[in-house]
Amino acid sequence: MTGSALDSPVQARRAIEALRAGVPNRDAVLALGSAHPQIEEQFGRLLAEAKEQPTAPRSPAGFLIAGNFGTGKSHELEYLQQIALREGFVASKIVISKETPLYDPVKVYRAAIQAAAVPGRVGAALAQIAGELRFDDPRYLDFYRWVQGPTAALNQRFAATLFLFERSRHDPELRDRIISFWGGDPIQVGEIRARLKDLGQRVTYPIERAGVRALAYQRFRFVAQLMVAAGYAGWLLLFDEVDLIARYTLNQRAKSYAEIARWTGNLKEETTPGLSSVLAITSAFEAEVIDGRNDREAVPGKIQLSGNEADRLLAGPAERGMKLIGRALRLAPPDAATIDDTYAKVRAIHGRAYGWDPPPADHRGERLASTRMREYVRRWINEWDLKRLYPGYEPELEATTVDLHYDEDAAFESPAEPDAGDSLG
Repeated sequence: MTGSALDSPVQARRAIEALRAGVPNRDAVLALGSAHPQIEEQFGRLLAEAKEQPTAPRSPAGFLIAGNFGTGKSHELEYLQQIALREGFVASKIVISKETPLYDPVKVYRAAIQAAAVPGRVGAALAQIAGELRFDDPRYLDFYRWVQGPTAALNQRFAATLFLFERSRHDPELRDRIISFWGGDPIQVGEIRARLKDLGQRVTYPIERAGVRALAYQRFRFVAQLMVAAGYAGWLLLFDEVDLIARYTLNQRAKSYAEIARWTGNLKEETTPGLSSVLAITSAFEAEVIDGRNDREAVPGKIQLSGNEADRLLAGPAERGMKLIGRALRLAPPDAATIDDTYAKVRAIHGRAYGWDPPPADHRGERLASTRMREYVRRWINEWDLKRLYPGYEPELEATTVDLHYDEDAAFESPAEPDAGDSLG
């Protein structure tokens, strides 16, 4: 997939504003393309394997990309998302933050659903996908049998609500509540039982208790296959700012390392058919956090001392997650050819955005010590802005390096959702 020309000055301006702010958007990403062919090739193989067997018990293994601050990790994820949408996948870009901690599957699921983008569509993704189900389609029939069977390993809430959804074509209110449940909201078990009783099916679906964390993982499994049943190639998760797990306590980092292993398909005991993931992290994370804090030994060591059996089971997955971080594909710093190519593209976008011919800028950055592409791009845009507004002015721009730190921060220790029973399901 190559860079795409922008069709109008409005699109060009959107791209320039995004590049100026350092926040990639669709217009900017499609115009600039990717400068990392090895990542694009790996991603292409991931999508091809996922499309070939979307209902296979094991999804193809995902991977991590690593780069320094400002080297284009977010740009690359946005670019991969556009490729996935073009290939027929539903794609969710999830930014790890205080509000969305990696170790909390409930909050990660909510973020994934809210961010889900459907190829060629806008609006609430899950409602659109559910509305595209065709109950006589072989893909739906396979999905229905899978949900009703034991291999899905799903709580009976999902089989029961799918049964009700299919038979509630003339009850939009019930359908909305079911879709909300699939999207992460609670639904009263009593209502499900009453609706099933009306259809003579109460005994068929014995609904057992389930904690919210367990239901979150099951929602990922259910919805990924729901997307396949609706005709999509699968579900792609793109995790950005994964390095923020450095701010967590050791126990929460351990859970987050285990989640990295989970989302890349490296937990043999837990799989999510139809779902693939790519995660972005800083290059320095391994040295500064895993090695610098001795997490390779401290994490499994502390977990093994825990009196909680569930915590002790984290040791193996956490170790796998740390190893995967060390194997991340690296974003190479821009070489001269990449800088020249990006400069020409940004110059053309700026010219289209403002209807002028931008004068030559210091595009190799003789006065710029950094190798971060973001600094190059923002320097060019700022210089052109000043020259366009003040003809004849020769700006002198300075760049200041912002040092990152990986210190633990109590503000990032967001409490996980309580793991209660079916009143929260």
